[in-house]
Amino acid sequence: MPRDKRLPLTEAVARYVRDGQTVTLEGFGHLVPTAAAHEIIRQCITGLTLVRMGGDPLVDQLLAAGCVTKLVSAFVGNSSAGSLHELRRRIEHRDPEPVEFEEYSIGGMVARYTAGAAGLPFAPIRSCTGSDLIAHNPMIRSVTDPYGGGEIHVVPALNPDVSIIHAQRADHAGNIQAWGMLGVQQEAAFAGGSVIVTVEEIVADDVVRSDPNRTIVPSHVVDAVVVCPRGAHPAPVQGYYDRDDRFQRAWSELARDPAVLREWIDRHILGTTDHEGFLAGLGPEYWDRLEIDEQLSVPVNYGRPR
Repeated sequence: MPRDKRLPLTEAVARYVRDGQTVTLEGFGHLVPTAAAHEIIRQCITGLTLVRMGGDPLVDQLLAAGCVTKLVSAFVGNSSAGSLHELRRRIEHRDPEPVEFEEYSIGGMVARYTAGAAGLPFAPIRSCTGSDLIAHNPMIRSVTDPYGGGEIHVVPALNPDVSIIHAQRADHAGNIQAWGMLGVQQEAAFAGGSVIVTVEEIVADDVVRSDPNRTIVPSHVVDAVVVCPRGAHPAPVQGYYDRDDRFQRAWSELARDPAVLREWIDRHILGTTDHEGFLAGLGPEYWDRLEIDEQLSVPVNYGRPR
């Protein structure tokens, strides 16, 4: 009988996330583990190195809450909605204190996760050629191609202490299924020392077995699976709810004022006991505009021996 890996979010974060760790919260515009980031804030975990391939409001929130001292990332903006003003204050003006920023290209971040997942020390890339990244990031180095191709840049493997991702569903043992834009969810999980996965729902084992190709992370990689409906908001979850563009645009204005930003964190995160409390604070009608229509995929015949 597979071990039941279901945990409440508060317990999963308390058990696996510690001050001073390197923590990946991954999801590239989709399946973002926002609720897990909020729980890190509630538990006042500090000194973190935050790793995200792309930026979004949770970067601002973790910085403003005092959880993060270093950011490792590639794209640092609020998607199509504007800037991350708390991050800009830290980098451009060291206000209220600086944050260390280790920057890569998106291709470089993918290569780092892939190397970490494969147990390799580094990975070759071409996406930095001709850019200023090489001058600004001493971790991007060059080696001689042993097959005669000349010099090529390499980036170090990424193996976070904890990797946290979000997905659509899992079984009780932690076999994780996802679809839509996956980003580096799978690579981040395989690269992590401990792995927490928040999901929209837990389903029966038979559901997972009926569609095995949707399993992106097998249970033996996962330490804790957390039932967390709407846990990616304001990011979308394919098949469950849409992207909250209104929130994203509002964030770009709200975060301009550091006092207003901290008031938002005090009210919506620190002022709530858990993710359910955060959702309740938004109100039941909030989700009406994020509802989506059904669009089913066609059945697939996997076949079975007679």
